[in-house]
Order: sequence, then structure tokens, then C-alpha cells
Amino acid sequence: MNTDDRNFRLSREVLPRRYQASLTLDLDARTFAGEAELTLSVERPVRSIVLHAVGLDVSQAEVHAAGRVHRARVQARPVSETVALDLDGELPPGEARLVLRWTGRFTEGLRGLYLAGSVAATQFEAADARRVFPCFDEPSFKCTWALTVKVPPNLLALGNGRVLAEELEGTHRKVRFAETEVLPSYLVALVVGPLVSSGEEVAAGVPVRTWCLEEKKALLGFGQKAALAVLPMLQDYFGLPYAFGKLDQVGIPDFEAGAMENAGLITYRELALLLDPATAPLAVQKRVAEVITHELAHQWFGNWVTMVWWDDLWLNEAFATWMAYKIVDRWRPDWRVWLDFDAGKATALHLDALRSTHPIRGTVANAAEATESFDAITYEKGGAVLRMIEGFLGEESFRSGIRDYMRKHARANAVADDLWGALARASHAPVVELANAWIRQSGYPVVSVALEGNRVRLSQERFFSEPGLSGPETWPVPLVLAWGDDGGRQSRTFLLERRTGEVTLEASGPLQWLDANAGSTGFYRVAYSPDLLAALGRSLGSLLPAERIGLLADQWALVRAGRARMADFLDLALAFGNESDHAVLDELVGRLGYVEARLVDGEDQERFRRLMERVFLARFQAMGWDPVAGETDQDRLRRAALLRAVAGVARSRPVLAETTPRVDRVLNGQRTALDPNLVDTAVAVTARDGDAELLDRLRAAFPREADPAVKRRYLLALTAFERPELATRAEGMLLDPVVPLQDFASFVHGLLANRVAREGTWKLLRDRWSAVVEKTAQAPMLLRRVVEALGNLRERRHLDETRAFLEAHPLPDAQQAVAQTLERLAQDVALRERLVPEVSVWLRGR
Repeated sequence: MNTDDRNFRLSREVLPRRYQASLTLDLDARTFAGEAELTLSVERPVRSIVLHAVGLDVSQAEVHAAGRVHRARVQARPVSETVALDLDGELPPGEARLVLRWTGRFTEGLRGLYLAGSVAATQFEAADARRVFPCFDEPSFKCTWALTVKVPPNLLALGNGRVLAEELEGTHRKVRFAETEVLPSYLVALVVGPLVSSGEEVAAGVPVRTWCLEEKKALLGFGQKAALAVLPMLQDYFGLPYAFGKLDQVGIPDFEAGAMENAGLITYRELALLLDPATAPLAVQKRVAEVITHELAHQWFGNWVTMVWWDDLWLNEAFATWMAYKIVDRWRPDWRVWLDFDAGKATALHLDALRSTHPIRGTVANAAEATESFDAITYEKGGAVLRMIEGFLGEESFRSGIRDYMRKHARANAVADDLWGALARASHAPVVELANAWIRQSGYPVVSVALEGNRVRLSQERFFSEPGLSGPETWPVPLVLAWGDDGGRQSRTFLLERRTGEVTLEASGPLQWLDANAGSTGFYRVAYSPDLLAALGRSLGSLLPAERIGLLADQWALVRAGRARMADFLDLALAFGNESDHAVLDELVGRLGYVEARLVDGEDQERFRRLMERVFLARFQAMGWDPVAGETDQDRLRRAALLRAVAGVARSRPVLAETTPRVDRVLNGQRTALDPNLVDTAVAVTARDGDAELLDRLRAAFPREADPAVKRRYLLALTAFERPELATRAEGMLLDPVVPLQDFASFVHGLLANRVAREGTWKLLRDRWSAVVEKTAQAPMLLRRVVEALGNLRERRHLDETRAFLEAHPLPDAQQAVAQTLERLAQDVALRERLVPEVSVWLRGR
């Protein structure tokens, strides 16, 4: 095999058993020096050992085996990101020790070992341990790691293991960490910096600490509390103790992803860990709890049992996604987090209706392709399929299968079929066939439903969001049917295994309504016959909130696909005008916001806004701006959804007139001037109409702000200004270092979503594209997010320009993002051209 091929994978001729290494860090020079001794198992005679390494200068390599020292000639293979150690003789089977010395540099981005302000941190997933250590940088090579780090004496160092010893050694402080359990290289981590902790507390026998910079110490409590609460619940679910000795959680000032599940040392974007419960919106609190639980779930699923190769990355992430919501729901049932899960699932349903989608489990040739897999298909669709399978098998059988899988593959590697086999043994159900039909095949079905008496007629076909497309694929669809009759609400399950099927319901009297995705747990769309759809519209109060959300979402998807009339959707949306559930209101306002932003122009835009004001203003005014005694979290979130409707979509003048002085008081330090759940919307809409003084205040406030949620709120508000001269000023900040790298793609998204800043930003991106690519070179996930932000463009000329530009500037590591963005943009442009006249006619008819 060519060892300098991008798709090169290491052989199993030499296996690591133990990695003992020492790193000396120079944060000022952004360099490091390393030395290591690797204990190897040589499986067959070899004359060369190949390791991964990128940007490392390996100055010494020798192998001690069978009483002999073998010198090695080091050859770098840059395309395959490896070094070949060519030995001066044959290495016999058995144990060997490989001694290495090398030097390297911190990366300029957010992977490998990098500087985030005053903090040095590592980020190794998918394949960036090779930027710090010459190593076997593939997930199937698990070994123990015994690390020592030498750092400036005034800085604290954290590793995967607890600190065993610390001592001064010259100008450095030498810190030795406990040897880890067996780990793949991508789960090894170091953090060095002027950090402070919450103090150590113990949960289920595990010492837990949460860390951040000194000025943010007051924001540590919630993340610490969440970890202490959910860790015992996870231990109970898996039936296995936590394996990694201690748990440290660290907020990193600049971080590419949301968080990283390094064994015993979980690193987070500060926004995903640090908050003040007194001022944080409930949505932020729920998100932080979900991320913490997601990463802790990985300590078992991914860290204790690890995928063999990146084609099963989906299983790690999908399981942790599903498990996080399950455990947080157990901890805080009042939060109703499964409705938030459904919001994420909606993103996956939209993406998976494209021709350019991909299976949950697909072929992954190299680490760069693995990184492209961090998307809604992997996380949200994967999690939704697991939830659907659990619903089909039952909770107890599902958990029994998970526990069997964890025991059987403890400390080792596994593939998806190992999990399906364990679930099949526990449930005696055809899990392998059911699961593989969903994870190995792209897309999902639309299930058409009609009713004759009590007999439900069903059919399925592949759903595409592009009008006129359909596919021959079918799925085993585990349906949950709910209906109303004289006896109240009833339900039953049915597995639709073929293209068509029917089921007779045992109803008491005539059916009043029928929902074919009860609880909205299935990953499919539903197309109802006209009479069933009308019955659901009359019976909204009988449906669960998740079902009402699903009804709206499915009808909107059918409109996009040309399977339903826009006028009928808008009529249905108005039927939700008295909706009281905040989650359903969020869905409704989101769909109506899309109409306002893309499907109405000129006088129609003003007509639509006034209609939205008539529908929602009186309800918002009845609730008032300020919470009253006895209000629940659900009441506060309903007020927030109504504010998004009247201030964001309707641009109601009386509401905006009240918003501005309240935001002024918030910026002056009076945080209680607005309920926390209202602040994001209030700041954004105030900025939209704001003047130069407000822009200057926000520009000055966000770098000084310690709370990461507030900091991000002020930063993104800068992208909302619609006065042309102020939009131009915001565009000028785009490539300024003042915008943190982790927020760069979000800043691009905000500017392109701004109807006034859109043209200037699009021109700036094209003119400075080389700078954009350079800025994100060491943060490839962010470059893909920039590409996805181009979906905010909306005219046909934009589509033509975007297609030509991306063809002229190919992005090898973002091919999937490019294909999906172009397809989505093409559909949105065509949808706009098709629906603007229809919406205009509907508006004039009202």
C-alpha cells in the first residue's frame, strides 16, 4: 500500500500497549518539545514502523527489542500525515520499546495544541493528536497513556488522569498525571492556564471539578451542579461505574465545537458550560445541561467502548445525543426537553430530504471525511432513529441490550452491528434488519394516511423537498397511531414493512381525529387525506404539543415539496393563533418568520406584518413585559415566543417603542430590566432599528463581558443593524480579530441574514475569500459553517453567483457542505419564485 496516500490506514502489524510521554510547553514562543517511550506489541516481523505525525520534527527514533537497539531513519509522508521509521534490521515478533524525541509548534487555529487567550488547550478529534504526538492516531489503537507536562510555574495543568506529583524543575513546573485506562489518541487531552475551579465535590464516588478563568468563576456553579446530578443517573443506566478516576470540566475561551468528551477531562466552549442561573435564559440552561450530559454519556459510549473506525462515528454521537435528552428529562422533567430534541430533529428532517444527503452510516475514507460527518444527520437523525428503535423494543429491553453491549466490548472497540446484535438478544426482535434499513439508507419516508371507517390505509415513499421527486426506497416504519373516539384518546403501534399497508383500529364509536406519528417520535413525514387534515385542524386541543408541532412541520414540508397549497398552510397556521404552549408557538413563529423574511416583498410585507400583529399583539399585551407572582417557566417562555412574534416578525411599533428603553437599562447594568428569556430577542430587534450610538455601545460591551451568553448576544447583535451605514460598519468587522474565531461563522450567518447587509457581505466574502479560507484553515468545521451560511442568500442571481464561485474555488474538505448548500439555496430560490405570488393573493384575500 502507498503510505503517502490521503486514505492510508495503519497496519495491525505493530500495536501500541502503553504510551509514556513528556511534553515541555513554551506558551510565549508557541512551541513544544516531546519525548516518549511506547510499549509495542509486534505481531509479525517488520522492518519499518509507521506512525501519524503532522508538523513534527522527529529528531530521534530507536527501537529496543530482543536485547538489541534498532536505529531508525525517519521519513515524513505529508499527504498521509505519517512518518515512516525505517529500521536498520528486522524487528521480531514480541514486545518492543520505541523511544522518540521531537519538537513542534502550536497550531494557529482551534485543533491540535493551540492558544485560546491565556489558555493552552488540545483538541484531537477526529485526527489531530498527530499534531502533538507521533502516535497511532486511529480509534482502533487503544492503549494506556502516562503523561508528564512541563509548564510555566504560574500556570495550572490538567490532564486525563489526576495529578500524581508536581515539582519545580528549572524554569518549569513539572506535573505528572496518573496513567489512564486504555484510550484511543483522540481522547487524550491537556489544558494549561491560569484556571480556577469550583472546588471538588463527589458524585457516585467520582471527584468532580469545573474550571474557568478567574473573572468567570461566578459562572461555574450550574455546570458543576448539572454534572453532579446526571453522573449517577448515567452510571445507573449503564450498570457500570465511571471508569476514568476523576472528572474535570473546563471552559475554553475559544473552541471550535460545543464540547469534547476527552476521558476525565471534558473541554467546552464557554457558552456550553458557564452561566448565571439568575440571568441566563431557560433555553441556555437547558442547552448547557444537555451538552454536559452528552459529553458524560460519551465516557461510556465512545470512551469505554470505542468505534473501530470513523464510519461508526455516528453511533457515538447519535447515542450521546439521545441519551442526553433522556437523562436530562429524568433530572428536570419540568423542562420538557424532548420538545427541544424535536427541534433538532426538524433540522435533520430538512437536511435528509435533499438529494445530497448521506446515510447515517456511510463510507469514511479518511479523517477529513470523518470531520464532515459532524452534522445533523449524524447527531439528530441518528438520535431520532435510536429513540424510534427504543420505542419499538421497549425501554427495558433496550437498556438490557445496551448493558450487554457495554459489558461484552468493555475497554475495546465495536461496530454498529455489535450493538444491534445485543439489542436483538435482549428483545428477541429483528433489530439488525430494522436498524440497518434506517442507518445505511439515505432519506426517510412520507407516509400517506387515509381513513375508511375504522380502517387506516397507509402507503410510503421516499420524501424529497424538491417538488416532483420521489424514490423507490421503503423502510420498516414503526408507526405509533393515536386517535380520539368516544372513549377519549387511544393509541396502538403498527410496523409498516412494505410500500402499503392497512390496520383496523378498535375504536369506541366514530373516530374524531387520527395522528399517525403519535408523540412525534418517528423520523418520517405524514401526508393526511383532506378530511383527516381538517379533523386534526378542528381537534388541535386534543393533540399533544409534540404532535401539534409535528403537524405544522409536516404541512410546511409538504408545501415546500409542492404536495400542499401554501394558502392551506397559512390557514392552518392561523388556527394556531390561540396556542398556549410555548414550544408550539416557537414552531409557529419560526415558520411565519420564514414567510416574512423570504416570501413577502413591498406592500405585502407590511400587510403580513400587520396581520401578525393582529394575531399576536393582544396576547402579548395581556401577559405584559414582566413576570408576575406564581408564573411558571412555561409562562415565561410563552411570553418570549410572543415577543418574537410581535417584535421580530410583526415589527409592532408599540412593542418596539417599549423594547428600546428596556434594552438601554440592560446595557447600563440593570439586568432585571428584562426577564432573561426576553433579552436575546429584545437586544436583536433594538439593534435592527438602532443608531450609531447603540452600535458603539455594543461594540464596546461585548469584549469586556465575562458571561459568554451575554458576550455572544452583543456580538451577534452587531450583525442586525439595518441602517445602511451601520450595516457597512458591521461588515467591516467580519475579518477583524475582534470577532473570536469560534464565532466567525455565526457572524457571517448574521450578516447574510440581514437584508441590508446581505449584498455587501456577499461581495466582501468573494473579494476576501483567501483570507476567509486562511482564517478557518485550522478550524475546518467553521469553514463548512461559513459555506452553509450562504444559504441566507435568496435571489436567483445569488444562486448563480454562488454556484459559479464555489466551482471556481473548490473546497476539498467541505464538499458535502457545498453540495447541500447549493441544493438548499436552489430550492429556496425556486420556492420564493413559486410562493411569493401565492402569499400575495392569500394576503389580499384577507
